[in-house]
Amino acid sequence: MGDWMVVPVRIELLTTGTELLLGTTRDTHGAWVGQRLLGLGLRIARQVTVPDGQAVGKAMRTGLEEGEVLIVTGGLGPTSDDLTRESLAEVLGLEMIEDKATLRTIEEFFASRRRVMAEANRKQALVPVGADILANPNGTAPGLYLAPGLSGRCNCAVFLLPGPPRELYPMFEAEVVPRLRALSGIEEGPDCVELKFVGIGESDFHQGVDEQLESIGGLEHGYCARPGEVDLRLIGTPDVVKEGRLVAETAFAHELVSDDGASLEEVVVRLLTGQGMTVAVAESCTGGLIASRITDVSGSSEVFRYGFVTYANEAKCDLIGVDREDLLEHGAVSEPVACQMAEGALRVGKADMAVAVTGIAGPTGGSEGKPVGTVFLGLAVRGGETRVVKQFHPWGRDVFKRQVSQSALNLVRQALVG
Repeated sequence: MGDWMVVPVRIELLTTGTELLLGTTRDTHGAWVGQRLLGLGLRIARQVTVPDGQAVGKAMRTGLEEGEVLIVTGGLGPTSDDLTRESLAEVLGLEMIEDKATLRTIEEFFASRRRVMAEANRKQALVPVGADILANPNGTAPGLYLAPGLSGRCNCAVFLLPGPPRELYPMFEAEVVPRLRALSGIEEGPDCVELKFVGIGESDFHQGVDEQLESIGGLEHGYCARPGEVDLRLIGTPDVVKEGRLVAETAFAHELVSDDGASLEEVVVRLLTGQGMTVAVAESCTGGLIASRITDVSGSSEVFRYGFVTYANEAKCDLIGVDREDLLEHGAVSEPVACQMAEGALRVGKADMAVAVTGIAGPTGGSEGKPVGTVFLGLAVRGGETRVVKQFHPWGRDVFKRQVSQSALNLVRQALVG
């Protein structure tokens, strides 16, 4: 077992905010902090989320008792329910004092923006005695660091960090990372590679590589699976990660999408850009999702030509030239229509390649011959033959649309890599 598999410091993460529990704001801190810690050779032992107010102090007590490092996010604002500082001082039995330098910094923050500082903002200058103040150039709430054993009640290091990502993430890099390195004694973390595979299920992937990966000494591996997709995580020394990667690439070379965390749409845009090619899409059952995913990627304007959402049969005919007789004879969800949709998008969109989808998302609209989940995907390439693929994704409407968009983007990727 490698040293990186032994957790050197138990880290507790406490995220605060009623909005996180109501669902009005998505909690992304755990994922971001977890990924950042992994690069340092560290792990989150536990994450707890609590509402604003008195619950913060109770959760802090547990984190201080069981952790060696407690990271708290949120609750450093000026409002009455922002009680993170006060809760920590109470739990540790520390006096709160107003730090003059911090108050001046907050006043200067408002002055530079030609705004009057509210009296409530003064509480953001209150700090427990002995705490280090962590600069926040992106907001009014400074962070705080309390070294292990500061109060005599526990031997746990504590970081209090602001909630907004634009403030939290820069502070974490500048103030938290150096202190965590010193606390853990880890100078360099292990290699960590995430391989993304598309077009394969978890059980098939597991059966294909798991036994071989298990046999590699010192390699930690894990999976994250979604319908038709598998992410493989490899952690260890450079040599064992390389060995594990070779096993996965040999078994599923055709399905490998990326090795740097890039999404399928990012890879497609990279390939199109690198080859100087353009793409158009014609969508029926996905309602524009394929175009949306492509255009989510920075730089897609250089490669994306047209997106046709031809949901109605008239739109298929009027916009991209699908034959009306073929629609009547074969139906909208058919190989001839998918073929014509792709070729029409290629022609009208003046692109180098085009992908088209037409299917039955459900829960209604299916038949014995074409049940809900049936989809035809067409891929047309300038100067080449049009390819049509029939698939079946009976996953429910939302998952169906996501899966079909994934399959369509993967068709484009496969054509680009040959």
